[in-house]
Order: sequence, then C-alpha cells, then structure tokens
Amino acid sequence: MSDDDRSEPTKLTRSKQRWASEGKFLTGATDRAEGDRLPPGQHLVRDWPVLDLGQQPDIARERWRLTIDGMVERPVTLDWAGFMALPQTAVRSDIHCVTTWSRYDNDWSGVATRDLLDHVGPGDAAAFLTLHGYDGYTTNVPLADFAAADALLVHSWQGKPLTREHGGPVRLVIPHLYFWKSAKWISRIAFLGADKPGFWEVNGYHRRGDPWAEERYSENQSKVAHASSIAA
Repeated sequence: MSDDDRSEPTKLTRSKQRWASEGKFLTGATDRAEGDRLPPGQHLVRDWPVLDLGQQPDIARERWRLTIDGMVERPVTLDWAGFMALPQTAVRSDIHCVTTWSRYDNDWSGVATRDLLDHVGPGDAAAFLTLHGYDGYTTNVPLADFAAADALLVHSWQGKPLTREHGGPVRLVIPHLYFWKSAKWISRIAFLGADKPGFWEVNGYHRRGDPWAEERYSENQSKVAHASSIAA
C-alpha cells in the first residue's frame, strides 16, 4: 500500500487513521500454533486486493531507477539492466495485509535483499532503513527484517511481470511483516543509524508490524483500544 498526496488525505487514509485510533481488527490472540499459517484476525482471499492511496505511478522499466544510499560502503543507483544483472532468486511465500486479508502461496522472482546487502555493504552503524516509493510513500524497516531469508525486491509474480497496480516494475516483499511494509514502486532505500517512522507509522500504525504479534497499531493506540474494550 502506498501514499501519494499527503496534503489531501484519501478516504482510505482517513479510514485507517480511524481504525488505528479505535484498535479495529485487534483480537489479542497472539499465540501461534505450530504449523499455523494464518495470523490472528486475518482471513484468506484467493485474489490479490489492490490497495493504494489514489495514485499508481506509471514507471517504465527504461526509466526506473533504484537509489541505495545512506550508511552503506558502496552507494549506488541501479537502472533496470543493473538490477537484473544481480543474482536472481525465486521464493514462494504468504502475504498478510493489515486490513485483515491474507493470501497463501505467492510465487515471486527478483533480487534477494541479502544479495542487495552484499552489493552495497551496510555500514557497521546501520540499523534501520527508510523505503521510498515513486508515489512519495515512505515506510521504516529494521535492517534485520529487511535481511530476512525470504525478503525480495520483486519484479515478477506468478511467473509474470509485476503489474503497475501491484507496485511494478519493482516492489519490496517482506513476507513476515504486514504488507504495508513492502513498499510499492520502490525508488530509494536509505540506510540509517536510527529508526525514522514513515507515512503509516506517523498515522497510528506500528513501527514494526509483525502479524503474529498483531502489531497493527502503535503501542499507544493499542493500549487505548485495549483500555476502551475493558471499560466497555
């Protein structure tokens, strides 16, 4: 999911800000049974819902660039040829959206984040990343989560090029976090020494977003929602 014009919040933005203040969808059931694939409060879908904030940038592969900078030894701006020259990886994973849908068995192709890290060499003090989209969206991710074994910068889904509506030509996929962390239309990855919240994180959403821990909303919002439910 992505942000476009922050000066003019869309209906979805306003709704999700309200959900955060109300603690909507929280179940409190964070125990994970062995082998369970569906996080608490989620439901399965067969399609892939499209969520954005009103803008879907049209970025041709010929014009696409990915800048990687900040606390790295080898900052770089990759064009399409440079991106495709990196080692290519295929991964199957589930995805979980904070709006409660989950989809199993997604087949992705792209560049593993671990291979990207090898390419740029994070500095010793780097601990967090800010991910930027062509639509102006930002989100924050701990370096440890970005480096997960199944995390990819993907260009293909189910054997076909990633479509514009789903973040093509390239988006991030970090399967073990809620999907708002998997920035669409990715244009820049900045390595930082300290955490810096992105668009949804300053609008009431959790800084990390672990589906199994129900980290949907910020700690303060979750406490307010929990207190309200007890009082009711």
